[in-house]
Amino acid sequence: MKTVSLPKTFSVQWLRNMYIKKELTPEDVVHQIFTRVEADKDMNIWITPPTLDELKPYLDRLATLSPEALPLWGIPFAIKDNIDVAHVPTTAGCKEYTYIPSEHATVVQHLIDAGAIPLGKTNLDQFATGLVGTRSPYGETHNALKPELISGGSSSGSAVSVARGHAAFSLGTDTAGSGRVPAGLNRLIGYKPSLGAWSSAGVVPACKSLDCVTAFAHEWSDVLLVDSIIRGVDDRDPWSRSVVRASSALPEKIYMVKEPLSFYGPFAEQYEKAWKQAVKKIEDLSIPIEYIDGSYLSKAAALLYDGPYVAERWADLGEFITSHEETVFPVTEQVLRSGAKSEYDAAALFQASHKLQSFKHKAYHQLKNAVLVMPTAGGTWTREQVRENPIETNSDMGRFTNHCNLLDLCAVSLPSQDADLDLPFGISFFSTFDGEQFICGLSELFLNGERTADSKKDTTLVAVCGLHMRGFPLESQMREHGASFVRKDQTAPYYQLFKLPTSPAKPGLLRTQQQGEKIEVELWEMPLSLLGSFADSIPSPLGLGKITLEDGSEVAGFLCEAHATEDAEDITSYRSWRALSTS
Repeated sequence: MKTVSLPKTFSVQWLRNMYIKKELTPEDVVHQIFTRVEADKDMNIWITPPTLDELKPYLDRLATLSPEALPLWGIPFAIKDNIDVAHVPTTAGCKEYTYIPSEHATVVQHLIDAGAIPLGKTNLDQFATGLVGTRSPYGETHNALKPELISGGSSSGSAVSVARGHAAFSLGTDTAGSGRVPAGLNRLIGYKPSLGAWSSAGVVPACKSLDCVTAFAHEWSDVLLVDSIIRGVDDRDPWSRSVVRASSALPEKIYMVKEPLSFYGPFAEQYEKAWKQAVKKIEDLSIPIEYIDGSYLSKAAALLYDGPYVAERWADLGEFITSHEETVFPVTEQVLRSGAKSEYDAAALFQASHKLQSFKHKAYHQLKNAVLVMPTAGGTWTREQVRENPIETNSDMGRFTNHCNLLDLCAVSLPSQDADLDLPFGISFFSTFDGEQFICGLSELFLNGERTADSKKDTTLVAVCGLHMRGFPLESQMREHGASFVRKDQTAPYYQLFKLPTSPAKPGLLRTQQQGEKIEVELWEMPLSLLGSFADSIPSPLGLGKITLEDGSEVAGFLCEAHATEDAEDITSYRSWRALSTS
């Protein structure tokens, strides 16, 4: 078989199609990636680059499974080096800080369980403190398109690895914009879910209360697939919470700030022109637009580095820095030590906390069912210019991003029309923590002119009532087939529930002509492309059929053959498999 060459950049879906058609193997792909990594080694993308010895266990596992079995079978991804990969050093961009974890970060484990290949660890602004991509003893990460420019940070290597075709997608982190700025500067999508929606267990903290794991990709559908696999509550993470991403929907209104936006850097004029072009495109989407006073956004953002909240970084890293003199990158140490100022006492923290809460309250009510649109960045710089003025240039890069996590917002950075030749320009959408469906729906409209990835032609609702529900042993099968939890619901009042005499015991849902009950179900959204393989995994006497919900709508769901219930225990009175399991 002649090996197909990887395109300059590639997506999850393209690679899956190549695997299914047997035109590529994971071994072919990783060897081509090795060549690219070696060719780009002077761009300082990787701290721990991929090697065959490290990847062999993952490749051997895939050889025992078919490409259809797992939603990310054979898909290579990169990991920012403040996120743990078992038995691979985690440096957080500081050699002296290095440790070797015994287990994967939760998000990495979910992706590996779904078949993905963890390539290695990427460069970052040290301790995830920076938005420029130059604050690393492992070298300044070059921009993917113009090497003399900054890559953006702190997730610099993660973004550039995808932009240079080393990986289909990558993981970064975001506290003040680190998962969005590098996307904007390298012509990528950078998705930052709501705080706590993706576990941060196994992530070196920057500010624990604000940190988010993020994803970089070229295709919107890839972002949604990764989200469906990663999202969920994690008992290992005390900051984890249940945040449901509902099906994509368009917002009722789009907001922009009425204050004139300031652009900066040597390409300020080009960036301002690109922003005006993006605004024109948004105006053509036929969604009402309103201009608001955005001064409170910058006031909230100022609390992160110009107020006591910077002390959270010092709380996590201060002991290491004071015991390792002259080992931390100088500008990083300067920023972190600012968190130890005497004026940042408990009273100052509470005063700032109360001020921030008022800003969060305003943002939540203002952006409910709406989306705020801003540039991802207002300009960029050469790496040399950042070296000469490291603090001010970094501050400029965060003008339109720093407010986000402080205000408990979700966000996504999207590539818009380039500002100039090989000079990408990104815009960002923001909404409330429970409004991710609105940034998703608007993203699909902006990128494609229509709703695609989450629309009914590409996904379907599946009702489950037993071992596939959240917290039960077969939940992993839902995740492996790209499904994401939507909500709890009930059937119409003419179903019976049985405890089947199998090992392990499982429920059987049967529509009856006699008196029935409303039975509790969970609704999950699953890609249609994976529904067939999911149905094939369901053992007799169960199968997929149509279930009528309480509101009269019909969805796909588990039903049981009638003959299997003859010797089964009728548990209809419990109206829920979960209720039986906890009784």
